[in-house]
Amino acid sequence: MPYEEMERLFRIEDVNTSPAFFDVKKLTAFNGEYIRALSPEEFIDACARWLAEPYAPWRADAFDAEVFAEMAPLAQTRLTLLSEITNYVDFLFLDEPVFDEPSWSRAMKPGTTELLRDVRAAYADAVWQADELKTVLTTVGENHGLKLGKAQAPVRVAVTGRTVGLPLFESLEILGRNRTLTRLDAALLRLTV
Repeated sequence: MPYEEMERLFRIEDVNTSPAFFDVKKLTAFNGEYIRALSPEEFIDACARWLAEPYAPWRADAFDAEVFAEMAPLAQTRLTLLSEITNYVDFLFLDEPVFDEPSWSRAMKPGTTELLRDVRAAYADAVWQADELKTVLTTVGENHGLKLGKAQAPVRVAVTGRTVGLPLFESLEILGRNRTLTRLDAALLRLTV
């Protein structure tokens, strides 16, 4: 609406006397809708600022635009603020994940060491595709008396450092077999020390 039109329609007697309220939660939800409405290319461009220094926790030479482009559609569905992107994708560009200690404590319960050993062994020879990785983890989890949600929590923390993030199996596929196995080995070492 043009300013002149607003000025013409404004009437002081119509102004409400109650104080204004700024609903940050609603604004954040709207922002998430706008993020999801972006094309993949627009989303990648919009995230560029947050994927570089000083916001990114990784070295500039560690960032791989092609890897981010693969992960971007998964991240786009979860963000409400563009600034959240680094927390969702940092595990891809860091040599080791940054462990959220409360997440580690919640996920790494008694019996986790055996579960991670079995997952590591099964993933060493698995077909490296998201669906197959999910099937393998489901089977290993069932062998330990766990449903998929309980079985994937320690794997997610071992690989990404957090209990919440992008879809696990797609993340593992993009991260790659070698880096995933290295992170599972590091988590096993941490559990046994």
